[in-house]
Amino acid sequence: MSLNRRAVIFTGGELGYWALKLLRKDDFLIGADSGALYLIRNNHRPDLAIGDFDSVTNSELTYIREGSHRTEAVDPVDKDHTDTELAFRRALDLKPTQILLLGALGGRLDHTLANLHLLVQAHQRGIPAEIADEYQTISLVTDHAVIEASDRSYVSLLPLTPQVSGIRLTGFQYPLEDATLSMGESLGISNRLIDPQGEIEVHDGWLLVIQASDSLAKRF
Repeated sequence: MSLNRRAVIFTGGELGYWALKLLRKDDFLIGADSGALYLIRNNHRPDLAIGDFDSVTNSELTYIREGSHRTEAVDPVDKDHTDTELAFRRALDLKPTQILLLGALGGRLDHTLANLHLLVQAHQRGIPAEIADEYQTISLVTDHAVIEASDRSYVSLLPLTPQVSGIRLTGFQYPLEDATLSMGESLGISNRLIDPQGEIEVHDGWLLVIQASDSLAKRF
């Protein structure tokens, strides 16, 4: 049985008002560890709170239990996955129309990279998924995608497999036709849309698509 709505995961990384603005009324809310605390403190009741909750106090955990529809606490030692992956796997099992992961970027690089790799699990289950923060949105493309123009006007392409071939870009400042991107290259960085929509086609391989705003791009 499918959830028939979007699942939004708040995890314990960098969060802010920007994340709350992305919510819709019918979203299924999942709070991973302290992400659940953030939701409750901002007047949102998680449908599910999950994690080992080692980043909250006992009183905060009580607050999470009381403020969530359902809480799943796991042993911090006897577990095989991060809190974020536990939440992501629960979301996949619900078969939502889409998964949006928030608070998963910044902080420790190992956790950030592991979170990016969660997009592969969603792809394998046929569920669209995105990771977003205040300045950027990240998705995985393996065949075809349409990118809408927004304030996140920079579009960067990075291979998640050793090579991504047969790349075709239309509607971009720098179009590509039957191009190949390989790991270790920066060729796909900082393209821009010139049309209201851009199309990305991939023949073989997995491609990370990162849409970033001007304010973030000016830092580099």
